[in-house]
Amino acid sequence: MKTAKMVIILVLTLALPVEVSNADFTFGIPTNLGPIFNSSANDWAPCISADGLSLYFASARPGGYGGNLGGYDIWVSMRETTEDDWSTPVNVGLPVNSAVDETQPCISADGLSLFFGSYRRPGGIGGTDLWVSTRATVYNTWSEPVNLGPTVNTSTNDNSPNISADGLSLFFHSGRAGGQDLWVTTRPSQDSDWEQPQSLGPAINTPQYFEGHPSISADGLRLFFVSDRLGGQGGRDLWMTKRATKDDPWGPPLNLGPPVNTASAETSSSTTTEAHLLYFCDLDGPRPGGLGGFDIWQAPIIPIVDLNGDGMVDAADMCIMVDNWQTDESLCDIGPTPFGDGIVDVQDLVVLSEYLFKELNDPTLVAHWAFDEIEGDIASDSANDNDGTVYGDPAWQPQGGMVDGALQLDGIDDYISTPFVLNPADGKFSVFVWIRGGAPGQVVLSQMGGSNWLCTDSVEGNLMTELKATGRGSAELLSQTVITDGNWHRIGLVWDGSHRTLYVDDIAVAEDEQTNLAASENGLYIGTGTVTETGSFWSGLIDDVRIYNRVVRP
Repeated sequence: MKTAKMVIILVLTLALPVEVSNADFTFGIPTNLGPIFNSSANDWAPCISADGLSLYFASARPGGYGGNLGGYDIWVSMRETTEDDWSTPVNVGLPVNSAVDETQPCISADGLSLFFGSYRRPGGIGGTDLWVSTRATVYNTWSEPVNLGPTVNTSTNDNSPNISADGLSLFFHSGRAGGQDLWVTTRPSQDSDWEQPQSLGPAINTPQYFEGHPSISADGLRLFFVSDRLGGQGGRDLWMTKRATKDDPWGPPLNLGPPVNTASAETSSSTTTEAHLLYFCDLDGPRPGGLGGFDIWQAPIIPIVDLNGDGMVDAADMCIMVDNWQTDESLCDIGPTPFGDGIVDVQDLVVLSEYLFKELNDPTLVAHWAFDEIEGDIASDSANDNDGTVYGDPAWQPQGGMVDGALQLDGIDDYISTPFVLNPADGKFSVFVWIRGGAPGQVVLSQMGGSNWLCTDSVEGNLMTELKATGRGSAELLSQTVITDGNWHRIGLVWDGSHRTLYVDDIAVAEDEQTNLAASENGLYIGTGTVTETGSFWSGLIDDVRIYNRVVRP
């Protein structure tokens, strides 16, 4: 990243189609937890305590009760505060660990119950069963583990328990219905027996792929899990589903994407609101920085603060928050971090104020051509590696842009060609550009051999897009707003998965519904049409082209 010195802050591009309260979020660059946690053996299945002061995990390192047999034991590391370093992990010991595998630990919110998976005998029912050990206080030793019994455990493998913050819902994966799927068992109180488990259903579970290793957020509204279903980065990936309330159904799962997921296999995640971190395991793969077999990593969970996607947190973002005051607008519900609380109020304003007037590095900003060069035939992409090649003889205007410099195109043969940035059919995205000048029929941004993303109609110079759905009945989206009047305008196109919206000067000027968008994996043209046809070349200034793989709401 050419802007690596900037702070990573913005929104998760995984906002689900279901409208829900609470903040969207993204992830910072994952870091390896280092040699304290990760050894040359396999270290995995992290579970962070609710206060962020204890981290339980499974390891096959030397010194365990099952290690000599090639099995896993449960270990724990602690710290005094979330600002302190972790202590050297210690084996949880007997009676929790035994001569067989103990893995997938999960500590309850009060720290008094430790759930885990084991195929220990006697007392087991099937393959791997779910067990729990308890203690009277956090200073007492763990009791003899108790099998959760035949209502929860079956003759197949039942594993990866994850207890909700209120202790009334236990998520796990099981092969009871064939394959490995996600299930949940509930109880009316912590003194009650667990009830018959229920599958999380076809919205989450698939008949042919693995779904497992659930991790429920503290608010109970987000469920992280592992799957090797289609649409991932490679092998098993981390996915997330969310719901509006605990009584609502789960929404469609979405892949967490890079930088968390890679071509390797990611699994076994855990979150805490105290430390604002996602802990997960990377199974022996190409991720740089690994130390052994399975390693434990952490990635910061980061709320949105640049509400209008202009690269700066300023008065405009403050106005957006004020406009949504006392509502459940997820864009503005950024506090308390990382998941918000369902209402836009002073807590959100406090979070926003921490970033006022700071330049940001947005991981959802997939391309940014600032056009601040003085000379040359390369237009640098400050967000990624999508540097554009300048054709013709356009004039660099170092002091002539709306945001610093700009590029003056002659309307005859000047344009910029870029590598592939994104496929419109893959999901939500937003494009914003500053322009000045132009004429009817000219194009600001297009995809080679595909569609004109931002252009003007051939009669009046109104902003329009020709990027549309496939099949009959699809059409261009035309606004009634002229952008070729010689003034500076910030124009934009936002695709939210079901609607196209055109913006001029941060005001929505046209919107419609679409079932999809036509696919293309070609590069982009800035300043000309899809086949560089005569009459499509832009005659005027272009500045600060930004493309996001998320919805931006100016």
